[in-house]
Amino acid sequence: MRWFLKSYCKPCKVGVYMKKVHSKTIHSSIRELLSYATSEGIIDLEYQNYLQSINLNLYAFESNGESIGCIGFEFISSNHCKIKHIAVSPLERGNGLGRKMITFICDKYSVNLISAETDKDAVNFYRNCGFKIINLGEKYPGVDRFLCELRRNKSSLA
Repeated sequence: MRWFLKSYCKPCKVGVYMKKVHSKTIHSSIRELLSYATSEGIIDLEYQNYLQSINLNLYAFESNGESIGCIGFEFISSNHCKIKHIAVSPLERGNGLGRKMITFICDKYSVNLISAETDKDAVNFYRNCGFKIINLGEKYPGVDRFLCELRRNKSSLA
């Protein structure tokens, strides 16, 4: 099923929409996008988890038939989800697609709290989207991790 991004893309371009990913085989564009968000060696496992779990969802941001972004998330409760993966094609970065995908998920599922755990490279993205950043410290040797949380009201991501 496709959801057109009338309120998410200003101006809305023809052929721009979010699409739930549920194909039994992973499309090469989704594989490439997931490679930006997770280790290459576990992409297939992560993809299978999305297909098999009722609490996990994966959506593609498509433009003119091409997947240029994806967001995967897990429902923690009925109004809280955790972003597991979010990625945008390098040529499309900086155009607000990540923010639009987060807004889409929050609106579609009436999510009030959205969270993510990330590294130093992605903290500014989440901060720019209005997330509160909490330094979790060195969770892995030499790697600081951050908890990003957005308690959403109607104007949080507008």
